[in-house]
Amino acid sequence: MELIDRLRAALQAAGIPATETDFAGIIEKGFLSRFPDVERLLNTVDHEQLPDMLDAVSLPPMPTSSEGEQLPMNDDPTTILGIAGQLRKRTVSAVELVEQALEQIANHDAALNAFQIVMTESALADARAADAELAAGKVRSLLHGVPIAVKDLFDVAGYPTAAGSRIRAGFIAAQDATVVARLRAAGAIIIGKTRMSEFAYSPGSNNAHYGPTANPYDPQRDSGGSSSGSGVATATGMAFAALGTDTGGSIRIPAAHCGVVGLKPTHGRVSLAGGFPLSWSLDHAGPLARSVADAAALFQIIAGPDPRDPRTLRPAPEPAIGRLTGGVRDVRIGLLTADGSGQAMAGAAELAAMQQVASALADQGAHVIPIEVPELEELRLLNQALLAMEAAALHLPWLRSRLDDYGEFMRHRILAAFIYSPADVTRVQQARAWLRRRVAERLHNIDLLITPVTPGPAPALGVPTPTSFTGPWNFLGWPALSLPTGIGDDGLPRAAQLIARPWHESLLLRAAFAAEQVSGRPAPSV
Repeated sequence: MELIDRLRAALQAAGIPATETDFAGIIEKGFLSRFPDVERLLNTVDHEQLPDMLDAVSLPPMPTSSEGEQLPMNDDPTTILGIAGQLRKRTVSAVELVEQALEQIANHDAALNAFQIVMTESALADARAADAELAAGKVRSLLHGVPIAVKDLFDVAGYPTAAGSRIRAGFIAAQDATVVARLRAAGAIIIGKTRMSEFAYSPGSNNAHYGPTANPYDPQRDSGGSSSGSGVATATGMAFAALGTDTGGSIRIPAAHCGVVGLKPTHGRVSLAGGFPLSWSLDHAGPLARSVADAAALFQIIAGPDPRDPRTLRPAPEPAIGRLTGGVRDVRIGLLTADGSGQAMAGAAELAAMQQVASALADQGAHVIPIEVPELEELRLLNQALLAMEAAALHLPWLRSRLDDYGEFMRHRILAAFIYSPADVTRVQQARAWLRRRVAERLHNIDLLITPVTPGPAPALGVPTPTSFTGPWNFLGWPALSLPTGIGDDGLPRAAQLIARPWHESLLLRAAFAAEQVSGRPAPSV
């Protein structure tokens, strides 16, 4: 009860009217269970060092492709690259694609619950405009005329941005988020806004206000969170691709559970302006798509500096999609063998997915090196701690005035965040600097790392998925990708995670593309 007494005192001091029922729920859900481990870890850190910056570590150069830029060949009409050719040849129209997407939504969304808002009229109007431009020979990008969904955390002008909550349900956006504006400028058609967990603060689809989002491969299973609807919309053909956000795994987990590709770029690579935040230093935005090439196409559109978001420090990335076919000869691939937990890392199917990707890359000339990364246990602990601190600071005004408008899971998780002291905010940043150096040194001799995405298959509907292997890379800010590897014996998708050093999304996508050519892609789920 000592921790509850400490939490009770902190909430009272903050002016938050928590109840004894709240404290019982916090204990029952285990939201304080790892706090002693975090505290012990923070006590081992040298607290005289400065908090970190992502560019503080000097990293060796990445291997480059010897091939010139070229688009990968693709005539698959379920992918962006495949349908883009048909749109240019005028064998299909943007209006037809939007109508097909709307039909999929009408047929399946009542059972799956992927969409918060379906933008029927504006999508059809934008499709007609795209068809007129394409007919006149004006091609804005590969996305021109293609239906794309966006997570209901991003502003779309004239529509509400609820962010999965009751509190923001009436907020109407005055302008597009930067990523939405960039999609529109590229000619993409915004088909709608997708479901998510409340304020993105769960790695499951659980949402007390709008309900969970079912897995399209098994509706009794969860689709993962928090970008639940984006994963399902992409997997089912309700959209060709979707945008999500990722603070501890919220792009990669839904991608893994729904059998699609999910890319979390380097922190600061993609603007979050116009996206409702959860944790300013852990949030990332990125695509969920049906192929690696499609993910690269979206990444190329949305990435780059934005004066609205000071986190976007680097110049625009090199053209990733044109370098996908460069191969992986002599690329050094680390294959994770231990994660510092002292436990079995994952289930047999998840370990097999890792090995499948490693073998596919080795067959194409990469060098696979087994490696232990014991720091993952510390990284996963501190990612959760920092997320709690930053989320608590953001939500403090509403916790004081609108506590009853939070759903139970979100309410209890955010209240538990006040167990941390103000000093812990700086201490965890100092720990991040220390761990960033240690991990960079450990991985100095490899170019990419392969790990599980999740420790097991999709759980029961509404149950959060552990962020054991995804959260560490939010804490470090390194780019990571969830790559589907096929369907397991239980009928559920499996995936492996690839991680690169900061700012090297091009290599990450190139390796994922090479592995995808061997493993193939899961068939659409409906």
